[in-house]
Amino acid sequence: MNVPSTPRADHGLVLLQGSRELFPALVAAMAQAREEILFETYIFDFHGDSLTVAEALEAAAQRGVQVRVVLDGVGTPQVPKVWAQRWTEAGVAWRIYDPIGALGLWFPTRWRRLHRKLCTVDRLVAFCGGVNLLDDHYDPHQRRRIEHPRLDFSVQVQGPLVQAVHDTMAQLWWRMQLSQQLRRSQVGEALETLREPETAPLPESRGRYRLVLRDNLRHRRSIQKSYLQAIGRARHEILIANAFFLPGGKLRRALVRAAQRGVKVRLLLQGHYEYLVPYRAAYQVYGQLLSAGVEIVEYTPSYLHAKVAVIDSRWMTVGSSNLDPLSLLLAREANIVAQAPVVANDLRQALLRAMDEGGRVVDAGDYQRRAWYHRWLDWSAYSLMRIAIFLTSRRY
Repeated sequence: MNVPSTPRADHGLVLLQGSRELFPALVAAMAQAREEILFETYIFDFHGDSLTVAEALEAAAQRGVQVRVVLDGVGTPQVPKVWAQRWTEAGVAWRIYDPIGALGLWFPTRWRRLHRKLCTVDRLVAFCGGVNLLDDHYDPHQRRRIEHPRLDFSVQVQGPLVQAVHDTMAQLWWRMQLSQQLRRSQVGEALETLREPETAPLPESRGRYRLVLRDNLRHRRSIQKSYLQAIGRARHEILIANAFFLPGGKLRRALVRAAQRGVKVRLLLQGHYEYLVPYRAAYQVYGQLLSAGVEIVEYTPSYLHAKVAVIDSRWMTVGSSNLDPLSLLLAREANIVAQAPVVANDLRQALLRAMDEGGRVVDAGDYQRRAWYHRWLDWSAYSLMRIAIFLTSRRY
């Protein structure tokens, strides 16, 4: 991959499927880095193909590139000792975002995780998506290789949007650095030695290409709003693939209204689940959607980890945000939203292939006739999720 010497006005948007396409693109960009690499991810698993990215970060730092890495304290509670030593010796600056400590996740405030998957290289190329630094064929839950790769997507960007990605990552690094300094010294000394980086406003409100964030300050509902606006404008087709699907009332009603006005609404959701509770909780909302004519397809060959959508073969989003409470209410998330027909069609075709080759259609009649213990399990899982939402003291 050739990184352009100047940003491209058309953003050079490229769809990347899974780690098998993302990791080589990251390594190629990092190999050309001359000044700076900023990198954030929820999970950095040091097995298999993900080691190529760890090595690329190390190599860049060794040749004098400023490399800053942020990993989430739940997704990646610690860096293996051998890699912590290698990165430190090479000059990689890395931090764990909000380590959970001895009490773990008992307090709801600790559920506000860094779930973004972002990277910028020399402010010329950026990456955003749902793919963790985790080999497509490695299952960390059972610590074994899996035959079929995860279904997930990222995008590579080479236009003016790169600056927005860089700025939001630089701000987070500064805030983490300030917090660390405040814990170690007097407030005055910390403020004297640290200065917030100057950043441009994020292009969130308009434009064909946008970085849309979710955080607990200025952008609490930005990603949900982008979905609602696009669904409300849909005329022909809505195609959504989402790993953890438990949308709130507004999103569900928007999908129902779209189906009722004749839009073909198709959802590709987990069939081979990672966690039982969110998987069963989603079934509790299937009924309302199926009754309105929404088609639900479960992906069965492997884990579905995608968080993407295509509407009317033109509007698209690729990012880290699920349509569930943890993503829409608690986590730091980042999505690229674009009006890009060519790339949107690439994404649409990939999702249709996944449906055709590995999809299981949820039949409305079978859903209504499911056994009482399945109904009880769905209700119980949904109730647990609602209790979790209540504990966060936020409306959903």
